[in-house]
Amino acid sequence: MADLTVRRDERLRRPAGIRSIWLGDTKVSYVPDGDVRLRPLELLQDTTDEVWAAHPEYLDSTGHLVGSVGGLLVEHGGRALLIDAGFGPQALDMSAGPLGAIHGGALPRSLAALGRNPEDVEAVAFTHLHSDHLGWACHPAPGTDGLLFAHAEHLISETEWERRDLLEDQGMGEQVATLAPRVRTVSDGQEVFPGVRVRISPGHTVGHAEYVITGGGRRLIAFGDAVHSPIQIDHPEWSSAFDHDPARTAAHRRRLVAELAEPGTIGFGVHFADVVFGHVRRDGAGPAWRPLDV
Repeated sequence: MADLTVRRDERLRRPAGIRSIWLGDTKVSYVPDGDVRLRPLELLQDTTDEVWAAHPEYLDSTGHLVGSVGGLLVEHGGRALLIDAGFGPQALDMSAGPLGAIHGGALPRSLAALGRNPEDVEAVAFTHLHSDHLGWACHPAPGTDGLLFAHAEHLISETEWERRDLLEDQGMGEQVATLAPRVRTVSDGQEVFPGVRVRISPGHTVGHAEYVITGGGRRLIAFGDAVHSPIQIDHPEWSSAFDHDPARTAAHRRRLVAELAEPGTIGFGVHFADVVFGHVRRDGAGPAWRPLDV
C-alpha cells in the first residue's frame, strides 16, 4: 500500500504523457500538448494554507498544482475525433493570479506517436472556447502556413458559439475569426461520432460541453473544465477562479462526482496531472479519485 501511495503521489506532481484505454472497439487516448502550473490558493479560493499543508502530494517543489494540457483522441473503425486541441505552440508566464505558467506545442508529435496524422482527424470537438483548448485549431501546422486542422469540422455547443462575443471582449477576436469558417454547432444529447454524445454542462463557461463516450459496456465522461484538479473530486464545492458561474459549476460537479462513482463509468480530466483517466471510489480508503493504471 505504501508503494502504491508513493507512485500515486509521484503522478500527481507531473503532467500526463500519452495514455490510452479501450471501450470495446473504441480506443481513447490522451494526447499531450504541454503542461500548466497553477497557484492553488488563487485557483481554488475556498481553500486555505492549512488545506495544502495537509495535501503536499498535489504540489510540486515550487508549491504549484501541476496540470496537463492536451486533447482526447477517439478512434473507432478507422475514424478519428479529437476533443480539444491543447494550447498550441506558445508559452505564457504570469506573475500573479491563478495561472503561473502554461506552455504547449507537443500535440502534433503526440498524434504521430499514436500513429495518426492531423489529416486523419475528421472533426475537433471543443468542450469550450478558452485558449488552452482552442490551441492548434488556431495555429498553423509546423513548417507550414496552413492551419493544422483546416480540413476538419469544429464542433462547438450552440450556446458557447452564440456567446462568442464574450471571447471577443477578452481580446480573442482573432481566434474567433479563425474558427468561424469551420464551426458546426452541436446541441445537448447529439451524437457527433460513433458512441460519442454531447452533454451541455454550463458553469465553467456559458455553453461548456462534456462528451460521453460509450463502448464495451462502459462509458467515459470527458468533463472538460468542470473539474481542474483531482482534489475537487473530494471537495466538489470548491470552484475554480476561472469558472464563469461558480455556484452552478459546483452544483454540476456534485452530480458529476456521484455519476463517476457509478459502475462501469470512467472519468477523463484534461487538466489533471498524470492521472487523467480514473474512477471515483468513496470507501474511506483514500482520495476519491483513483487513477487507472494505463
